[in-house]
Amino acid sequence: MKMSETRELQNRRALARLQKALPADFPAPALVHALARRWTPPMPRLAIDSYWRIHPLRADAVQAVEDARRAGARAVKWLPNAMGIDPASPACDRFYETLVRTATPLLTHAGEEAAVDAAAAQELGNPLRLRRALDHGVRVIVAHCGTLGKGIDLDKGAHGPRVSNFALFTRLMEDPRYEQNLFGDVSAVVQRNRAGEAFPALLRRTEWHPRLLWGSDYPLPGVLPLISVAWFAEREFLPSSEVAVLSEIRRHNPLLFDFVLKRRLAAGAVRFAPQVFETRRVFDRAPRGNE
Repeated sequence: MKMSETRELQNRRALARLQKALPADFPAPALVHALARRWTPPMPRLAIDSYWRIHPLRADAVQAVEDARRAGARAVKWLPNAMGIDPASPACDRFYETLVRTATPLLTHAGEEAAVDAAAAQELGNPLRLRRALDHGVRVIVAHCGTLGKGIDLDKGAHGPRVSNFALFTRLMEDPRYEQNLFGDVSAVVQRNRAGEAFPALLRRTEWHPRLLWGSDYPLPGVLPLISVAWFAEREFLPSSEVAVLSEIRRHNPLLFDFVLKRRLAAGAVRFAPQVFETRRVFDRAPRGNE
């Protein structure tokens, strides 16, 4: 069977599943977008997900936010380095105003991007570029807490020194102006290339825990070289007796493994607070006028 025939067959099956599960109030623009894709999404949630990766400079960006919010989407996800989005651009202002009005959080990558091609635009991941969204009042969730690479210290000018992106994220977290609307997610912070600097700091900054959210960066917890349970045991963040158990959980369910690992890691008596894992509190907020 030719590739085109295989795709056509899979798309017919996906469309049948989608139509069977489609709610009556599913937004028409999102459906049009889904059906125009090369591969038809088989479930309403996947159709919304594809529509919900919204570039702020799209002509219909405001409408797309409103449609997806009505359909049950809980956040906008950005990867500025790969999507070519400058969060500090005034062109994003209308989009930020819409996010605030609809009480929609912005979950955005910050720091260097290593999973997809972004070599020409790594500076767009500078955490300080998120100040514009924060100053508008957007609820910003910084993926991975900016824990990879270096960025220009823009507070010292466009040609300022390059410092750790995590240090720039830390500066934002310590700014009292953003105590109510800046959060960090702890996905990927236990990976080998991030754990050394950031993980101990995040664990010990207990005053940040109400503003940290569990995330997994799934499916990466299942990629064996990326996370070393033994590394944490060697540095006494984890009892050595738990290494085998966690490794077995990982073989069974990488997502559960990430959750359990982060619940078990400790520096002395300090662990991530339970509310780090109670992420619904940040996403379940009504739009203005409905509170």
